[in-house]
Amino acid sequence: MNIRKLILQGEGTTLDFKKTITSNEKIAKSLVAFANNKGGQLLIGVADDGSIKGVKSEDEERYMITKSAHQFCKPAIEPEFEEIYVDDKLVLVVSIAPSDTKPHYALDENKKWWVYYRVKDKSILASKILMDVIKKGNDKNGQLITYTDQEKKLFEYLGQQGRITLKEFSKLTRSSYKQAQKILVSLIISGVIRPHISEKEEYFTTV
Repeated sequence: MNIRKLILQGEGTTLDFKKTITSNEKIAKSLVAFANNKGGQLLIGVADDGSIKGVKSEDEERYMITKSAHQFCKPAIEPEFEEIYVDDKLVLVVSIAPSDTKPHYALDENKKWWVYYRVKDKSILASKILMDVIKKGNDKNGQLITYTDQEKKLFEYLGQQGRITLKEFSKLTRSSYKQAQKILVSLIISGVIRPHISEKEEYFTTV
């Protein structure tokens, strides 16, 4: 594995950098977000800017991650570890496979369980729409997309405005929230549109 090449890609849907493990709750959030999407790798000993700091205590980091995966994730997650040295600095590579038992929940500081999903370089709290995406992601048959007028209207709108919310899409196509949600879910699973969650709202853009 070429760590430098991997780091150059930067953080994204399947890659996250952690200088060190500071809390079981934070790491559980990342593990769950990967397992609920396409899987991914955590590089421990790498700072957010991609600089290699190295791991001070490999046993401690490994213990923290395993504890997070088993006790702070529900269902439990099984991480795989690989040690790679770069200029005498140890980087611990933690691989998380995409799960067949989605959705996975992570335990937070208030002892509440939440579902997270990986979007770009963020582990975001799953909305109702993302919960549907996660659950349907277990269906290995894939999604057959047939573009109706509703999808065409959606892409025209996105072409002009750049983003759309569920409410706007429902209004645009004069469809119920349930119907609009179903269309958005299938398009997210197919990789055609991407969900975003800000503090104020959830919206969707083309990929």
